[in-house]
Amino acid sequence: MEGPSVNLISGADIRPEPIRWLWNEWLAAGKFHVLAGPPGTGKTTIASALAATLSCGGRWPDGTMAQAGNVLIWSGEDDPKDTLVPRMVALDANMARVHFVGAVNDGDDLLTFDPAEHLELLALAAARIGGIKLLIVDPIVSAIAGDSHKNAEVRRGLQPLVTLAERLDCAVLGISHFSKGTSGRDPVERVTGSIAFGALARLVFAAAKLPDDDQEGGARIFVRSKSNLGPDCGGFRYDLDQIELDDFPGVFASRLSWGSSMEGNARDILNRAEAFPKDEAQPDEADAREVDIWLKDFLSHGPKTAKEVFSAGRDEGYSKDQLKNAKRRLGVISGKNGYQGEWAWSMPEGTFSDDGKDFKGSTQSPNKKTVLPLLPLTEAPPPVASSDCALGSFDAPLLPLDKPSNHAGFSDSKNQREHENQSVGKSAPFVGDWEVF
Repeated sequence: MEGPSVNLISGADIRPEPIRWLWNEWLAAGKFHVLAGPPGTGKTTIASALAATLSCGGRWPDGTMAQAGNVLIWSGEDDPKDTLVPRMVALDANMARVHFVGAVNDGDDLLTFDPAEHLELLALAAARIGGIKLLIVDPIVSAIAGDSHKNAEVRRGLQPLVTLAERLDCAVLGISHFSKGTSGRDPVERVTGSIAFGALARLVFAAAKLPDDDQEGGARIFVRSKSNLGPDCGGFRYDLDQIELDDFPGVFASRLSWGSSMEGNARDILNRAEAFPKDEAQPDEADAREVDIWLKDFLSHGPKTAKEVFSAGRDEGYSKDQLKNAKRRLGVISGKNGYQGEWAWSMPEGTFSDDGKDFKGSTQSPNKKTVLPLLPLTEAPPPVASSDCALGSFDAPLLPLDKPSNHAGFSDSKNQREHENQSVGKSAPFVGDWEVF
């Protein structure tokens, strides 16, 4: 029996094809994209606006029309019922074309969807729906099972997403944020974690707030900072506001309104946006959420020494005080591994990933992940086999498909993102004397 072999393809046998643009020179079918920026800029709302435009065949920020299609949204931070669905309704999305990634059926169990483990199941579920134009992954760091700061591990973790984009012929948009203390650098280098996040993406976008004296035409900016497929400059202003949904009294959501276009490269535009001084004495709730998310991700695969936490946090621009405050908010446990062991930090019991290892490399008992209910479906789903991924869809008052969306595209009119620390099943405790501060 012959072993594995490599196929070599002659260039003469490959027929050139044009890029299949969903939004000309901005969103490409079959490609991986990244959107990053500082906290509080409305990154998820931008992604939602792009999804809403596709769902209803609305207008893009440059006034061109989108071809309607289905969109998939996975969020590890926001709840569909009180955040994501209200936001999509506020953006005039066709909710019949918007699908949220729910739980994974595994025999009689329902498991939390993990983009680092369940992409093949998602591909099968998406193929049953068909016509997928866009998949949003928020945050993109969740697709990495290993260390998100190591180039090789990030490339291995992102490759299944790149393959999924090609297989479904859809755009994949990952949401990230900028590392602290990186103002003035190339926006692609500012994406948190390994440089591989920006390197593997074919297009990288950035978002930022503008100073108070430069808000005519929009108080925030959305810019194209990298493109391997076309122009890598230019952008659009936008505004965010809160509205109460007409058909759902008491339900409020953030809505995005696109403004005027901008010229220039992303680095110069962002430098102008970030040139104004910030009052460091005032606590920034968005900053706090960002460091909480970072610390939880850093500890998600097992305990780390305090030295490792402070060193990695410093590389991301977080001070010791910020990390200690995040430790307190998340209930992080600290202690020594043995009498003369190093001080280490650990997430509370039951919050490690399945490959949980201690900070010296020994393996603990694996932890079970959260068992969550399936999201409600608009109609009874077809029977699913063992190990399947469920997609939830939500009904809402909709505009006809042939009617362009106002708010998803050119709108006539604050991104609320709450990081939830989800508790999960019990696991073997880390060896040592732990104290909760």
